[in-house]
Amino acid sequence: MTAWRGRARPADPAEKALYHAILRGFASTGRAPTTDELATSLGAGVSVAQLLGRLHEADVIRLDGSGAIVVAYPFSATATAHRVHLDDGVSVYAMCAIDALGIAAMLEVDITIESTAPDTGQPITITLADQQLTATPATVAVFVGGQNAPGPSADTCCNYLNFFPDHDSA
Repeated sequence: MTAWRGRARPADPAEKALYHAILRGFASTGRAPTTDELATSLGAGVSVAQLLGRLHEADVIRLDGSGAIVVAYPFSATATAHRVHLDDGVSVYAMCAIDALGIAAMLEVDITIESTAPDTGQPITITLADQQLTATPATVAVFVGGQNAPGPSADTCCNYLNFFPDHDSA
């Protein structure tokens, strides 16, 4: 799974530029940018739909049946158990616990994560401020797992990467 996931990245400069525009869109608005918004930000001569299709095939993003962005790792366009509040007031959903934690480093911002234990629904709060982590409860653990099956990360691993209130429950 790790080697395959390592290949899930933009293959050329146009794909990379589009992926970065998608990530900036999520980070600045809390939602997935539309195809029209991406076309405007990238300029004329770029086939956004074609590039989105290539990014989807490489599992860099996920599209729904209408071609709308539903996932751009680490972000989710739909509600998940991992809500991340950025220090500028924008809130986003993360695909998994690891993605939620990584948003602070990726954007170089302080964040607060509100999550829930998948088995009990117990609230879990994690704050990353000035590169220091605090958690409630203080015994929070992250379970890192995955399904040994082919398919996009959204289906085969994201649901298995969660926060738990303590090591035993993880």
